[in-house]
Amino acid sequence: MIPPVCFKGGSRITRLLTRFPLHGNIAILVLQVERFRCINNVKKEIEKMTEAFNDETIGILQRSVLFQGVSPHEMHEVLSCLGARCVAFEKDERIFRVGDGVDTLGVVLSGSVLVGSEDYWGNGNIIARIGPGGLFAEAFACLPDEASTVNVVAASACRIAFLDVRRITDTCVSSCAYHQRIIRNLLMVLARKNLTLTRKVEHVTKRTTREKVLAYLSSCSQQAGSSRFDIPFNRPQLADYLAVERSALSSCLGKMQREGLISFKKNRFELK
Repeated sequence: MIPPVCFKGGSRITRLLTRFPLHGNIAILVLQVERFRCINNVKKEIEKMTEAFNDETIGILQRSVLFQGVSPHEMHEVLSCLGARCVAFEKDERIFRVGDGVDTLGVVLSGSVLVGSEDYWGNGNIIARIGPGGLFAEAFACLPDEASTVNVVAASACRIAFLDVRRITDTCVSSCAYHQRIIRNLLMVLARKNLTLTRKVEHVTKRTTREKVLAYLSSCSQQAGSSRFDIPFNRPQLADYLAVERSALSSCLGKMQREGLISFKKNRFELK
């Protein structure tokens, strides 16, 4: 005798099977219909992903650390599994505010965003500028009980892919082959962000504006592997990042250039 078939949770059909177990061929037929319906829904989700995420967008995502090791033909299935959605923002539009509950991480597809904070009087401090392929809000998304302590603002018109972090950290019911790779990649992202914040602490804890500027430019040179490099900030943003007065920063840069320590034009710097 074929035992009764019933599921826990799931769709309306599987919930009904939990309450009213079926026997024999009827149960098998019902489950086959349900399986076909689930497969069809997945196909529809993947079709929606294909429309929202074109080949160019997929290429940007694949350059992100989060998707290292995921092949191109897997990407639409991965995005569907992670509940991906694409949202456009105008320049200066707030993406996340201090105090927001965060359950999704963001991947920049185009443009850039600024991550920072401000005090009661509106004095800002920039933590990072994030461009295409970069992630933000991943730490808060992994800690659902912690509200955001930073603002994320569109530095220019941008497009963001939001991913449900719970679908990354929770056990995947589909046993996706790529799931473990994405978890490892997320850990790598969090580790790199920790190093970035450590570097910033090293910069801003210097005593004088000159020491802060030298520490920051030295770090940029080391990361670029060259004495010539571009920085991601304009002058007001750099002043906010280093927590110094803008006039003091301009004066310091001018003096260092006259002394022959550096040369610069806009965001391009060279250490002498």
